[in-house]
Amino acid sequence: MLKDIVAAKALGGYRLHLRFEDGAEGVVDLAPQLSFRGVFEPLRDPAYFAQVRVDPELGTVAWPNGADLDPDVLYGRVTGTPILAGARHPFGTLAARLDLQRGRRSCSRASRPWQMCRGPKT
Repeated sequence: MLKDIVAAKALGGYRLHLRFEDGAEGVVDLAPQLSFRGVFEPLRDPAYFAQVRVDPELGTVAWPNGADLDPDVLYGRVTGTPILAGARHPFGTLAARLDLQRGRRSCSRASRPWQMCRGPKT
């Protein structure tokens, strides 16, 4: 899909109002998806969650600690458009980079857009 997020506003709870480059917009509730572990742990604090911003380089939402979320997953949630499972790392680009630093493999859109890779490359 590759639709960039151009505006984001934190609402009550763990909800975000998002607007995408194609004009699609809506509210997503992230509470059921966020595990609040690792880089996402600070987002448990509503005041920190409210510090969400749009990272224009990544085209997605991000927080001061570098946590970000996959814009394709968010677009699918806002529009109801299905996405290919595992097209990107499910917890965002920072999590994918951390996986690589820890010796895990994440699939890129170009190499394996249809599946999620886990574990070291064999």
